[in-house]
Amino acid sequence: MAPTLKTKYKDAVAPKLMESQGYSSKMQVPAIKKIVLNLCVSVDHDRDTLTALAEDLGKITGQKAVITKAKKSVSNFKLREGMSIGARVTLRGDRMYEFMDRLVNVTLPRIRDFRGIPGNSFDGQGNYSMGLQEQTVFPEIDPDKVKKTHGMDITFVTSATRDDEARELLSLMGMPFKTGNE
Repeated sequence: MAPTLKTKYKDAVAPKLMESQGYSSKMQVPAIKKIVLNLCVSVDHDRDTLTALAEDLGKITGQKAVITKAKKSVSNFKLREGMSIGARVTLRGDRMYEFMDRLVNVTLPRIRDFRGIPGNSFDGQGNYSMGLQEQTVFPEIDPDKVKKTHGMDITFVTSATRDDEARELLSLMGMPFKTGNE
C-alpha cells in the first residue's frame, strides 16, 4: 500500500503545481528526492552516547543510522581525523514519505509553542533545511530512557530549481511554514 503523502502528491500536489507554475510536462513538476537527518555530538562525548543517539535516529526513521567520522583534524575543537562525531540517515522512497507524514502531522504539533517552521531556510537551489532542539518530540522516543537530549538537522532535497517552487511544493505537501512577520 502506498503512503498517503505519496498518493496526495500524485493526485493533488503535482496537478496543482503544473497549473500554478505553468509546466507543460509532468516531468517538470518538482518532487522531493530525499530527506537527510543528521546529528553531531560534542567532542567530549563517550561512545555510548553516540550509539544511543544513532539507535534513537534508527527508531525515528525505521532505518539504521550511519556513524559519521571527522574528515579533518581541528586542534581548536580537540578533533582528530577519523573520530566518530555524529550519525546520519538518508531516506528515499516510501520511507521518506512516511517520515514526512509523521513529521508534519505528529511531531511538529508536539513542539511546545509551535507557530510554524521558518520559511527562510532555503539554499537557493530548492532545498530546505530545518533543525529540531531535541529528539524527544518524536513519539517513537521514550523521554524517560533518554540520558541526554540532542538536536538534529533535517534537510529536504527537492528536484526544484528555485526556492519559490520548493516552498510551494513543501507547502502543498503540508509543511507548516510561518505566515507573516512572526
